[in-house]
Amino acid sequence: MPEYIVGIDLGTTNSALAYVPVSDEPTSVTVLPVPQLVSAGEVGELDLLPSSLYVPGPGEFVEGALALPWNQNPKYVAGQLARSRGVENANRLVASAKSWLSNQNADATQPLLPLSAPEGIEKVSPVEASRQYLEHLRAAWNYTHSGAKFDEQSVLITVPASFDAAARELTQRAAKLAGYPDPIILEEPQAAFYAWIERNPNWREQVDPGDLILVVDIGGGTTDFTLIAVSEKDGELQLERVAVGQHILLGGDNMDLAVARFAEQQFLQRGTKLDAMQFHSLWQQCRAAKEVLLASDESGAAAEQPLTILGRGTGLVGGTIRGKISRDEVRSLLLDGFFPVVGADAAPARQRRAALMEVGLNYAADPAVTKHLAQFLRQSAGNAGGEDFARPTHLLLNGGVLQAGAIEHRIFEVLNSWLQQAGANAITELRTETKSADLMHAVARGAAYYGLARTGKGVRIRGGVPRSYYVGVESAMPAVPGIAAPMKAFAVVPFGLEEGSRVELPQRRFALVVGEPAEFRFFSSLTRKDDAPGSLLEDVGEDLEELAPIEVFLPPQGDGQQEEIVPVTLESNVTETGMLELWCVASDGRRWKLEFNVRERAAA
Repeated sequence: MPEYIVGIDLGTTNSALAYVPVSDEPTSVTVLPVPQLVSAGEVGELDLLPSSLYVPGPGEFVEGALALPWNQNPKYVAGQLARSRGVENANRLVASAKSWLSNQNADATQPLLPLSAPEGIEKVSPVEASRQYLEHLRAAWNYTHSGAKFDEQSVLITVPASFDAAARELTQRAAKLAGYPDPIILEEPQAAFYAWIERNPNWREQVDPGDLILVVDIGGGTTDFTLIAVSEKDGELQLERVAVGQHILLGGDNMDLAVARFAEQQFLQRGTKLDAMQFHSLWQQCRAAKEVLLASDESGAAAEQPLTILGRGTGLVGGTIRGKISRDEVRSLLLDGFFPVVGADAAPARQRRAALMEVGLNYAADPAVTKHLAQFLRQSAGNAGGEDFARPTHLLLNGGVLQAGAIEHRIFEVLNSWLQQAGANAITELRTETKSADLMHAVARGAAYYGLARTGKGVRIRGGVPRSYYVGVESAMPAVPGIAAPMKAFAVVPFGLEEGSRVELPQRRFALVVGEPAEFRFFSSLTRKDDAPGSLLEDVGEDLEELAPIEVFLPPQGDGQQEEIVPVTLESNVTETGMLELWCVASDGRRWKLEFNVRERAAA
């Protein structure tokens, strides 16, 4: 029995760990201060672990300067020192590794990062970088909780709602390499909403049946949208996620870069061309300046922020380059560029790409977040109500970008203009008194709370499967020329099954073909709501809809390549992220897994 439930936000820019005791008494979630190198030879505790990895060069640090309480000679540097050192030497800095996990144009298990590293500098894979962050958090926990080893706790790791099966699998692989026994994967927007519930015990007084909650999660590298419906059953309020947006590689990093490029042009106009090291320093300063300048428009707040770039060569102080950037400039860049006022019928622009491109992340072609949001709400109308677009009644914001008050106000301005034109009421914000801290730690906190809810000690968001699902079974009949063998349908997921549930199937045996390519056929039904798991339908009728088949090669036993017919039983479960895992289990212990998405989501 675990003593704690641990929630981990494996972020693009920052990672965090929160935990809650497994207790019969009311408990609250705590954020772990993470021990890490803050400078060479100095270990400090920060409530975030920057998702930055630095590859030290030979002799770059004196002996012992990189020692951690649990590792006297680490191969890599993770966290705050990695980020600050990377400003000085970007060729050795690994960043945005999480975004690479979902990049279908690159193999995330291969050493790709840092992209700009010249010959002779070691590169690491995105999976390895993710492993290093997770391993650091695991070691930090064991260092601060010596009496409750990490491996004995219940652990949840969050991913973007838009991560596909491959990206989730890579996240789990990184966790396994980091020594995590069996982590549960949870979506970030759901975790953010769970954090709001945890911080607001009176949440039932803030929403009513029929309400539709929009979660906008803008992190360092991605933007996610989720819709959660409020309903009532037997006098109790229930929450059900009804729509999830597509993967959008667009976030705070894009915005910081836009500000830095604008500031760089100011230096160029004065005859100063920045080199790579100077530009990275400018980039970090612009990130901080953006947050300060957009935080408030109140009188007395700073109207501009200074920018200071050290010169190159021996006379560093004398060669210092100074500049500044104003609130009006930042507002114009970010609000008009990333959050423009658009209509509810807006759509992201498609960019015509060159035939040849550098290997890199597949960033969103259109940086206008509000256009992506308009498209998501239109595509969700069928699942969430509304003739032309889904009409949310409440808004929950999450992600470090939303610490900027001006961005928050613009999102409300745009949403309310759409709702007003549709004759709907203005949207209401869901927030807590400690908003700033929540935006940075909500995902980790919510993951820990969700783990507690799984034990029956908290509120769960329903995400019931909207159909019944079946796997096709070919009838064992003599071959007839020109006629395919009849197909039966074996029920593997019942209608309304809550995500995160395992399905009990009867021990019926089937014959599985291994050692050669084979096709699995799947079916679903919106109308057959009473078929129990394990039901075998003798006829695939019109009430079953065939899904896209899955063609796989299941390896035979040992090194053999010969076709083999193996008697198997089936096991199935639906994960917290909406994936059906169908296992074929042989009597000798061999297991083969098939996986596909059973979630209703906005179309591409």
